[in-house]
Amino acid sequence: MRNQPAYAITSVDHALRLARILQVEGPLRVSEAAERLGIARSTAHRLLAMLVYRDFAVQDDERRYRAGPALRPASVTPEPVTVLRGVALPHLRALVERTGETANLQVLVGTVIRFVATVESEQVLRVGDREGRELPAHLVSGGKALLAALAPSEVDARCAAGGPDRAVLARELELIRERGFAINDQLTEPGVMAVGMAVRDPHGVPLAGVSVSLPSVRFDRDRLPGLVGALSRAVAGIERDLAAQP
Repeated sequence: MRNQPAYAITSVDHALRLARILQVEGPLRVSEAAERLGIARSTAHRLLAMLVYRDFAVQDDERRYRAGPALRPASVTPEPVTVLRGVALPHLRALVERTGETANLQVLVGTVIRFVATVESEQVLRVGDREGRELPAHLVSGGKALLAALAPSEVDARCAAGGPDRAVLARELELIRERGFAINDQLTEPGVMAVGMAVRDPHGVPLAGVSVSLPSVRFDRDRLPGLVGALSRAVAGIERDLAAQP
């Protein structure tokens, strides 16, 4: 479980988060950066100015800030991350309220899952913020759910080089298709469990994964129906609101 350093430097954390947002999600205005980090506009402006000074950001003709030359371009995701994130966040918060556990939104980029939003549980022992992290898709619950939503030929194409055992993965994905959800049983971090489901567009195309993450000491099979039910409700709400987008 990755925890915040004991002596965290808030301004550094804010600058790093802004750089990552610009790289992964695209351009931001000062007001949007301030709202995203929960800071004053003047503070956001100073942080962005420093990123520009160090080539981590550039300002375009519309006074928006974009990723600068010091940031490697991140892989493009099939759905605008800003839209997914904005639509999903209220449902992630509701999911946390229903389950008491941390909720995540993830997108599939090649063979990895990128966490694009986290709403943390308020419990003392909890799974922390995963936003910005990338992990192998075949290990993460949301990644497994997204792979299961793809055609087998596409899964084969994505996992062709140096990936997991194809026969083992195919059997697991078939099971996930049958039951509609996936489980990560401490595959990415000792002591951390997760249950995930795929979010689809009106045509059935998988767009994102939603997961509930919790310490393994709080997980047992009796909790699984409740977690799956809460996930199903969150996914249905996200799909409904995405379909209503102009």
